[in-house]
Amino acid sequence: MDNSVVNTNMPRRAMLRRSLAATAMGGASLLGAGCAGGATSLSGSIGQSRNGVELTLLGTAAGPPIHPGRTGISSVLSVHGQTYVIDCGRSSATQYKNAELEFRDLRSIFLTHLHADHVCDYYNFFLLAGFGPNDAAEGDGILSPVSVFGPGPAGRLSRSGTAEQAPTIAPEDPTPGLAELTEHSHHAFAYSSNVFLRDTGITDIRSLIDLHEISLPPVGADPIHRPAPTMKPFTVTEDDRVSVSAVLVPHGPVFPSFAFRFDTDRGSIVFSGDTAASDNVVELATGADVLVHEALDIDWYKENGTPEHKISHLTQSHTPAGTVGSIARKAGVGTLVLSHLAPAPPSSVSDARWRQQAQRGFDGRVLIGNDLDRIPVG
Repeated sequence: MDNSVVNTNMPRRAMLRRSLAATAMGGASLLGAGCAGGATSLSGSIGQSRNGVELTLLGTAAGPPIHPGRTGISSVLSVHGQTYVIDCGRSSATQYKNAELEFRDLRSIFLTHLHADHVCDYYNFFLLAGFGPNDAAEGDGILSPVSVFGPGPAGRLSRSGTAEQAPTIAPEDPTPGLAELTEHSHHAFAYSSNVFLRDTGITDIRSLIDLHEISLPPVGADPIHRPAPTMKPFTVTEDDRVSVSAVLVPHGPVFPSFAFRFDTDRGSIVFSGDTAASDNVVELATGADVLVHEALDIDWYKENGTPEHKISHLTQSHTPAGTVGSIARKAGVGTLVLSHLAPAPPSSVSDARWRQQAQRGFDGRVLIGNDLDRIPVG
């Protein structure tokens, strides 16, 4: 992979507009279409636009616990008929189909980091959607290889942040990266896959995953002391529809943890991933049309008697909603979308409270993400 430093700004977007002109199929600008604020609920109007660029929020919940009202964090960027999944939280494979997206159109998956709430449905895309065409009228499934991009191994574990020394699972290999996670998943489901290979002639699941662990540029990153040093965005990959760049972001003891930017001929979309407030995100998002940023209502946790050690984890690993607006303002983005919401249940924090916090220092459009929202771009 090419990991050279690139300048992810408006000239790059203009270049993509020219280079992708043959791919774009025309159509009027969709930004601002749908309900007030520019988002459309899929529950009332389902269907992918194949003629432009559209963001779909599959799941908007933060954290591993299973919350009512929101599924796990996952987003999809649809670009002229091809789809790019960002993170694979709980139920994201099912939500992908609930959004009436086609698995046959899935081109790539990008994983910001390897916390369970971001990867627990990753293998399901291939184990289940890769089984073969489903029973729908036209039969859809993952029928050809999909590129997957994500972190390599951390290399070291940080010390336990709890009062007692934590145990270590798999001490012989305690920090596997994406490649080992995938290989271990193959092994864990070997019996099922082997039986189906013999009984029904399914495609070998291993042939459906085109795996890429993201190589880090030489910026002096260290899993313990410098997990997200100040850096310029670097290229992860590009094809005929998108150019994808990334930066490292600070997410507590997790390393590496990425934010991603997608430059298309219709606009630029940035996904913060899980991160404390970071100038790297500002750098990556400069001039972007849409910034999808995680949001934490820390006051809610304090008001509800959350133990101090969890408060410490939250503040070191995530961005308070009241700070997100200033990040969007510094980057000069047009639309700010809050996702990966903590607390996650919609009954815990109202959209109005989220919006009030996010608009501090930001006068652009603020959208509060809910599962299966669609946001046209460009």
